[in-house]
Amino acid sequence: MPDPRFYLSLGPLSVGDLVRVTGAVPARSDASDLSIVGAAPLDRAGPADIAFLTDRKLLAALRSTGAGACFVQDAHVAEVPATCVALVTPRPQAAWAMAAAALHAPRGHDYGATNIHPDADLEDGVLVAPNVTIGAGAKIGRGTRLAPGAVVGPGVAIGRDCEIGPNATVTFALLGDRVRVYAGVRIGEAGFGATGAAGGVIDVPQLGRVILQDGVTIGANSCIDRGAFDDTVLGENTKLDNMVHIAHNVRVGRNCVMAGFTGISGSVTIGDGCAFGGRAGVADHVTIGDGAQVAAGGGVFRDIPAGETWGGTPAQPIRNWLRETAMLSRMAKEKKKDRP
Repeated sequence: MPDPRFYLSLGPLSVGDLVRVTGAVPARSDASDLSIVGAAPLDRAGPADIAFLTDRKLLAALRSTGAGACFVQDAHVAEVPATCVALVTPRPQAAWAMAAAALHAPRGHDYGATNIHPDADLEDGVLVAPNVTIGAGAKIGRGTRLAPGAVVGPGVAIGRDCEIGPNATVTFALLGDRVRVYAGVRIGEAGFGATGAAGGVIDVPQLGRVILQDGVTIGANSCIDRGAFDDTVLGENTKLDNMVHIAHNVRVGRNCVMAGFTGISGSVTIGDGCAFGGRAGVADHVTIGDGAQVAAGGGVFRDIPAGETWGGTPAQPIRNWLRETAMLSRMAKEKKKDRP
């Protein structure tokens, strides 16, 4: 289930309710009273959860899922285990998005409350500047400073001796000690999740969190998206420059550094001690090993082994890239000499 500090549970809903919400057709007629309380991925779903399948690569996960119900296309009904009710639809992810929105809602600020909600828990020594907003159930540790205009969402936990900069927002997040969040940072906003539905493109609810471990620094105007269901995690002592974007479900190790305008796509896994030059970009679901480096402007589309340095677009081992660049330069010069 999504973390109740950040998400309200709107269920339960019966399978019949989900059919009315999504338009899916149950493959069995004996399951309309099954109670569903949550939306989850195939590998995390329990008997009271609804899941979905769109990618044939996940058929093994479908066959072993513990979900009580699952949205599938007609071609995959036979793969659904007997313990799970198949709900047939041509757009399983869109149906799941509609179900998730009907089952879970993100907690928002209480607009009728004071700037600092009476249910917030601030330890002695927290310094709060003017125009700071702190939501219900937030917990902030001793020695932490919140600059003017900072916003801390409901349920957020911030450790000790942290710094939250001017006009920064921290939502759906758990921060360790000595975390630095500079001006204009956005932590915990919804990751980029969208899918096609009968009426056009719709948002897919993002039900995860952001976790920043001890000593993390987030540069000005950077964005760290919350997970789609799992968490977005930055390990101890990792440092981000200004204008860096970390997408949903990314896991970054300890002692990593990222220069300005680096962009990390969803579900990337980065090991300890990695470094990224300015404007480096990484495609989704890539794994980067411990100690690897990406040169400035590098575009990474496949896994990088531990300890290697890659550059170029598409990125490759940097010696290969430099050799190719030098060769192209020589060829261009030779062609220019050959012109009459």
